[in-house]
Amino acid sequence: MLNFSFHNPTRIHFGKNQIKKISHEIPKDARVLITYGGGSVKTTGLLDKIKTVLKGYEVLEFGGIEPNPSYETMMGCVELVKEENVDFLLAVGGGSVIDGTKFVAAAALYDGEPWDILKTFGSGVTEALPFGVVLTLPATGSEMNSGSVITRHSERAKLFFSNPNVFPYFSVLDPTLTFTLPRKQIGNGVVDAFTHVMEQYMTCPVAGHIQDRFAEGLLATLIEQGPLALKEPENYDVRANIMWCATLALNGLIGSGVPQDWSTHMIGHEITALYGLDHAQTLAIVLPAMLTVRTNDKREKLLQYGKRIWNITEGDDDERISASIKKTREFFHAMELKTKLSDYEIPPEGIDAIITQLEAHGMVLLGEKQDVNPAVCRKVLELCY
Repeated sequence: MLNFSFHNPTRIHFGKNQIKKISHEIPKDARVLITYGGGSVKTTGLLDKIKTVLKGYEVLEFGGIEPNPSYETMMGCVELVKEENVDFLLAVGGGSVIDGTKFVAAAALYDGEPWDILKTFGSGVTEALPFGVVLTLPATGSEMNSGSVITRHSERAKLFFSNPNVFPYFSVLDPTLTFTLPRKQIGNGVVDAFTHVMEQYMTCPVAGHIQDRFAEGLLATLIEQGPLALKEPENYDVRANIMWCATLALNGLIGSGVPQDWSTHMIGHEITALYGLDHAQTLAIVLPAMLTVRTNDKREKLLQYGKRIWNITEGDDDERISASIKKTREFFHAMELKTKLSDYEIPPEGIDAIITQLEAHGMVLLGEKQDVNPAVCRKVLELCY
């Protein structure tokens, strides 16, 4: 096992009606800005419920945060925070709203050009506004980590930053808030969480046995419960397990003391920036191809994955690995996601544009061994057709 330091300060309030805890977490004299995405928080009545809980507080709103939150939109929120002297943020939504709110929390107090937060991967952030979360879409794990991804359309760039100052102070996880999610968002969320686990688990062995078992437990639960969520959208226990899986998939626990990959995500970010695909859609496309191209690098873990997750024990090593990758792709299909770039009518010439963007953003040595270079990425993308 590798050396590591682990600290996660986010307090979780999990279960039905836990939004009532919000008023215990936010200082009574705080000037609160509620951030959210589309109109669902209004049509479901959630926004009104939160305002009722916050009766007596000074409360403002900022809506319209889009999927893959844009720099342009979030800078508008930064200006509002400064103009209104907001001192506490409350993100109500999924990963995009939370990621955007993290950027606002950092940018509002940042001494310099806010885009530099992304360009330096968050290294220059020394303070941030406090914020909490009410999660409505389990997928990214952003409700319990210090990472954020922001898209700047003018530069066709989707960049990641992380900083310990942007851990949420608290997050409310009420599975009932996910009952009305569209099927597409259910599928996307499960595949997103699944791939988060794979980026930390499917690397190379370092005798991190407990991390492996944690990761395998999350994968097995997502495989079991994911399709059920499509069939039984108001099954509380199913939605609760998926919600907690998505949080645990990226709160730092399973990745502590083991190598991490993230090359699938970096390629996926460029596909989203160029062609507008949902984040999870890009992951479903890239991951099976990445595993195929990097079979030799990941051989031992692929065999372990096949045996423990898919019960694949027959055939030689190559046959078992191939069967495991096939099962992974079939699972994505079961969650109603496509697994080819051609499924989205992205032409093969698009590969050059994706590689160019990776190089422009310094993503030239990816993977757990920093050996996934542009040539390897090209091979992966060629398999995505």
